[in-house]
Parts: sequence; C-alpha cells; structure tokens
Amino acid sequence: MEETVVQVKNSKSPLVLGILSAIFWLIPIIGVPVSIAGIIVSVKKSKSEKGGFSKAGIILSIIGLVLSIGNIALGAYIVSTTL
Repeated sequence: MEETVVQVKNSKSPLVLGILSAIFWLIPIIGVPVSIAGIIVSVKKSKSEKGGFSKAGIILSIIGLVLSIGNIALGAYIVSTTL
C-alpha cells in the first residue's frame, strides 16, 4: 500500500514542475532552470511509466521554457533599444 502512495506522489512531480515552469516564465532566472528540470524529470518518468502526468509535464515545461527564453529576448531587445 505504501509503495502505491509513493509512486503516485513521484508520478505527479513532472506535472508540478511543468505547472511551476508555466508560472515562473515571468521571472526568467527562475523559469529557465525549473523548465529544464521539469523536462529532464518528465522524460525520465515517461520512459519508466506510461502516465499522462509525465506527458503533461513535458508539454508544460517546454511551454515554460519557450516563454522564458522569449521573455529574456524581449527584455534584451527593450534594454538595447532604450539605451
């Protein structure tokens, strides 16, 4: 019984990291590492388990990473044009 509870908690970690990366894209210094960690954990979990949480984690982490990089690029563009 305890093993099932631990597996359920561990299987939700990719989803949690994906949600956090989709939120923290506004702060790129936090969003990029969380997104990369989410992608790594999600890929490892998707190889060992066939669950929807890992696929959702991969998708959300990739979205968070793309938005974080876009935020960095936009910030760099704004700073370079105003100086």
